[in-house]
Amino acid sequence: MGQPVGRESGEAAQSELPPGQRLQRGWPVTHYGPVPKFRPERWEFRIFGATADSEKYCWTHDEFTALPYATVVADLHCVTKFSMIGAEWGGVPTRTILELAPPAPAVTHVMVWAEYGFSSNLRLDDFASERSIFATHKDGELLTAEHGFPLRLVVPQLYAWKGPKWVRGVEYMTADRRGFWEERGYHNIGDPWREQRYSYQEEPGDGPEL
Repeated sequence: MGQPVGRESGEAAQSELPPGQRLQRGWPVTHYGPVPKFRPERWEFRIFGATADSEKYCWTHDEFTALPYATVVADLHCVTKFSMIGAEWGGVPTRTILELAPPAPAVTHVMVWAEYGFSSNLRLDDFASERSIFATHKDGELLTAEHGFPLRLVVPQLYAWKGPKWVRGVEYMTADRRGFWEERGYHNIGDPWREQRYSYQEEPGDGPEL
């Protein structure tokens, strides 16, 4: 859980929040469906779709955790209107994965796949941000199962639903299509600073072409 904040620091952080957000003193557990049971012998992380060489890439849990570890200090903004400020996320940067499994030149978006078929679509630029990370740790400690262990995506510049828990793979796409929550009325982009919460707020160009 996050650490309590004092009144002065809390007021300063509140002034830095996206519109409509409130400062969160802990880390609430929010997700749809049950918490999956982690079976390391069956776990794998896959990259597929429009890769540069048309091949699929796969890492076991041991192989993935052996990839270069990095940390990013970043906020997390939930569409339910709470924000955590200044958490340290540790894991594998998305740019590392893009280097190891390059996308084809025509790729514009990715679909991040998680347990139970959950998915979230992202523009390639958001996925490739230097602050986007496949997190295994928060503030130096392993994620709990409720918070996404063994792997969750953190994309600080977007609402947190764009960074799924229990990630299992990434599909490279040459055209956009909506993920799980985007098909159920959430905004296709999800920029908290523009308060892009729901699909009715979308403007031309924000969503996939029909």
